[in-house]
Amino acid sequence: MKYLKLFVMFVVAAFSAEAQKYELGEVTKAELEEKNHSKDPSASAAILFSKGQTYMNFSGGGFDLVTEVDVKIKIYNKEGYEWANKEVAYYSGETSKETVDISKAVTYNLVDGAIKKTKLKSEGEFDEKVNKFWKQKKIVMPDVKEGSIIEYRYTIRSPFIETFPDWQFQYGIPVNHSEYTTRVPEYYMYNTNFRGYFPPKITKTQASKSFTVTSKERTGVNVTKTTFSTDKIDYMESQTVYTLKDLPAMKDESFVNNILNFTAGIEHELTMIKYPNAQAKTFSSSWEDVVKTIYKYDSFGPELERTSYFEKDINALLAGITSPAEKAAAIFSFVKNRMNWNTYTGYSCDEGVKKAYTDKTGNCAEINLMLTAMLRHAGLDANPVLVSTRSNKIALFPNRSAFNYVIAAVQIDGKTVLMDATSKSAMPNVLPPRAINWVGRLIRKDGSSEMIDLVPQSNAREVVNLSIQMDAQGKVTGKARDQYFDHNAYGFRDKYTGVNKDSRMEQLEKRYAGIEVTAYNVQNDTDFSKPVIEEFDFSHTGVAEVIGDKIYLSPMLFLTQKENPFTQEKREYPIDFVYPRQDKFMINIILPEGYVVESVPAPVNLVMEENIGSFKYNISAKNNQVQLGVLMDINAANIAPDYYTTIKEFFQKVIDKQNEKIVLKKA
Repeated sequence: MKYLKLFVMFVVAAFSAEAQKYELGEVTKAELEEKNHSKDPSASAAILFSKGQTYMNFSGGGFDLVTEVDVKIKIYNKEGYEWANKEVAYYSGETSKETVDISKAVTYNLVDGAIKKTKLKSEGEFDEKVNKFWKQKKIVMPDVKEGSIIEYRYTIRSPFIETFPDWQFQYGIPVNHSEYTTRVPEYYMYNTNFRGYFPPKITKTQASKSFTVTSKERTGVNVTKTTFSTDKIDYMESQTVYTLKDLPAMKDESFVNNILNFTAGIEHELTMIKYPNAQAKTFSSSWEDVVKTIYKYDSFGPELERTSYFEKDINALLAGITSPAEKAAAIFSFVKNRMNWNTYTGYSCDEGVKKAYTDKTGNCAEINLMLTAMLRHAGLDANPVLVSTRSNKIALFPNRSAFNYVIAAVQIDGKTVLMDATSKSAMPNVLPPRAINWVGRLIRKDGSSEMIDLVPQSNAREVVNLSIQMDAQGKVTGKARDQYFDHNAYGFRDKYTGVNKDSRMEQLEKRYAGIEVTAYNVQNDTDFSKPVIEEFDFSHTGVAEVIGDKIYLSPMLFLTQKENPFTQEKREYPIDFVYPRQDKFMINIILPEGYVVESVPAPVNLVMEENIGSFKYNISAKNNQVQLGVLMDINAANIAPDYYTTIKEFFQKVIDKQNEKIVLKKA
């Protein structure tokens, strides 16, 4: 009997788990009382379920695409409040539009032992314009507290059957259950593409469906008669259900590109339409086909042909300049200084290049297509380059939505120079990091295209010189000189241009705890032909320890790196440094009077496999001085996760070496 009862309990539990329904409106006290997630106690919130379906609905002229999504989220603490807000983007062009409806949006709380429901009101729902073609529906759920459960449904209706919404199974918080269903009539064929490391369970079925077509016919000569008829069309519909359970939160690690590239998800690509008694139409295309289509858009290619609005200004700008490189530099600087980016991305012009030029403001397409047109007007071989920004996912298949940005490319002395005039801090071949995302696609006037590597090939350098004097109490005073080249110079200018000296000094003191900064100066922050030079005087009392008649000094002072950025046991994502880099440190220390060197760290020369990177550390002591030279190179911008152990061990050795001490003793 004992074993029989256990068996019955097991069967009932298994049946209940299998039969569990994921429906809105079903909230229990137990769910509201839950203090933390059972499998991830550190989670600020959890998706109890997300359930979506995309299907086709016949509406007279043809099929429309309908996507319905139900979401139920548990909020554990204040850090999870952000999950009580939702944004849904939708296309809103002049002729074709999508619509988004929000419904069943409710917040549940436990108040005095009873479940309280608070429905979303109209003031918690907003429509925002993103650009000329896109809007977004936003909701802010009401009465959200620690312990709340929120749920909502949104429905997207779209005329674009070729574009299924991307379904995301995994998020930055745990997901208990995620389910996505597609229902596709037999007339359409789609390829399915998966992202991430968790393959879903797939269940396929078929069902008979039908729709009714109404037609009319007029007869007669003098007196016409209209006859209506209806036809019932039967067809087969394929249903596919993709299910994943108990998904861990996606954790952003150090040096990750876009976490969505590695997040479990599914995307669909329309490959063929085959209507009854009609020839099949295929849609699978190459990248060449995609960019040709984009070039022909009224908001792209024709904008490159418009030149009258700038000709007078550019002709005056280039008077007396004959060198192609100087022409390109002058035009690039002119556009950067004149134009202001409105932060909108996309490869389509919004108001058009002419209006943007007049207003001195535009989106990235208007600014960089304008730049390309000016370069062409100057007789240079210039073309636009379509790019996917780092915030945009890497495309799994050729499609127009793979790109969301455009830059310019110009051929100078047989080399391709990339330019992005949306940023005041950019330089030729020094793009804003948002645009450095693997590869772009260059398009020429004749429709031909080629892949362009966006990742810089040379290391961006930073050179630090420290000259210091130390006293017998371990206090150091000295001068620092920091030179920033290439992308390091871009980063400095982008972040600190316009920041006054006092604010920058405060920033340095906050960054390097214990330092006191005086006599600050910066050079070349507006001269893009030279590296940025930052200089300051400083004092510090926390880099040395006096014990008895000995002093223990960190030779890299406040520049010593304390923690390894790579802490995971293993890594599934590539390591993305954005661009190759070189850090060089030259430090000269004058010892306190009455002290000599007892020991210094041993020199080291570390080289990673495949020339990924290297670290050289040389130190010497002579008379009353210690000189240290450190050179660290990371030669690859993107490193496969197969090399994670190599990178992790390399950084740990570097940190260990930096933290070794110089030992001084009284003479």
